[in-house]
Amino acid sequence: MSEEEIKKELEKIRPMLQMDGGDVEYVDYEEGVLKVRLTGMCRGCPMSQITLKQGIEQRIKEKIADVLRVEAVE
Repeated sequence: MSEEEIKKELEKIRPMLQMDGGDVEYVDYEEGVLKVRLTGMCRGCPMSQITLKQGIEQRIKEKIADVLRVEAVE
């Protein structure tokens, strides 16, 4: 599993977020934890944790088994 594979999957997710004025950026991956930055309308949105866990994390974990969880960072 590589950083490029993760970024490729994030690129597939981004259009869904961009439709609502948000976005996601790759920050880091270490020991099963993918760190991303939510931007645009996603940043500070009360629904952002649901988007992160039920949208981004679920999709990434389905495609890349090495990712154990996804966390949002500032």
